[in-house]
Amino acid sequence: MRILFIGGTGTISSAITRQLANSEHELWLLNRGNRKNEVPEGVRQVIVDINDEAAVLRELGDTRFDVVCDFIVFTTDQLERDYRLFKDRTRQYVFISSASAYHKPARSYVITEGTTLANPHWEYSRNKIACEEMLMKWYRETGFPVTIVRPSHTYCERSVPVGFHGPKGSWQVLKRMMEGKPVLVHGDGSSLWTMTWNEDFAKGFIGLLGNPHAIGEAFQIMSDESLSWDQIYEAVAAALGVTLKPYHVSSDFLNDVAPKEYDVEGNLLGDKALTVVFDCSKLKRAVPGFQCTVRFEEGARRCVEYLMRHPECQVEDPEFDQWCDRVIAALEKAKKEV
Repeated sequence: MRILFIGGTGTISSAITRQLANSEHELWLLNRGNRKNEVPEGVRQVIVDINDEAAVLRELGDTRFDVVCDFIVFTTDQLERDYRLFKDRTRQYVFISSASAYHKPARSYVITEGTTLANPHWEYSRNKIACEEMLMKWYRETGFPVTIVRPSHTYCERSVPVGFHGPKGSWQVLKRMMEGKPVLVHGDGSSLWTMTWNEDFAKGFIGLLGNPHAIGEAFQIMSDESLSWDQIYEAVAAALGVTLKPYHVSSDFLNDVAPKEYDVEGNLLGDKALTVVFDCSKLKRAVPGFQCTVRFEEGARRCVEYLMRHPECQVEDPEFDQWCDRVIAALEKAKKEV
């Protein structure tokens, strides 16, 4: 197949790109070239701004694709741009949505593709829902060959995944662990969450490309491993070789006191604060043999090893660190006064 990725070098898409580069398929990447040194040999790269439609058409000429996947569509106006560019030149268009689009809280903690989409807490999720609705309208009315993919918390070695952190990334949380300081964990640490290693995600995603059973359908792709947030933080601490000192704080309280740039309402109330267990049986019917094989303890170890070898990823966030200290001090003071 001839496949076009818009993006192709991000957390999710980089693993898919690497796996397809070692296959018989012809892979094109269309992006701005910010990570062109990471593009595998044999992959054709088109360096252009996707928003410059005239330039895109000049670069692609009359080339047609079996599959077009856009990893950087977040709003309906961006989606309409893709429709203009690719509606007559692809047999399948894959849209990357988000599992955060599911209703919060859902009626059942077991999430399937049929779970209602609604998220009052996060504009990002509402935009994804609007895109899904637009795509399915086009599919019903014009036959536009769409496949919708809903990832959850997919990660790679570039960043250690945690419940929440400041705007500069998760390193400061790890630094607190290494310094023996208490680490904020939302809720009581017992709600369940799913972490998916990006190379595992890639196997399910690739199985949907060119798959006739995927047209007009939505699929969630994630691991079957469910962990509590305490277990997640403990795995990270173990990878660091330190003892975790969790400090549990209500998600509602964190949302009330956190700076807006931390986006606690979206990331916690709109996503990570509630127990969810994903049922991926629909994907496994469409992609026989799909299975995630990297447990989180192994993924966390890989992430920590990568960060320790790459000082440029160790971005400190003293403002977030001081905010965590203030939250803990305020709650400890309140305990003494009650």
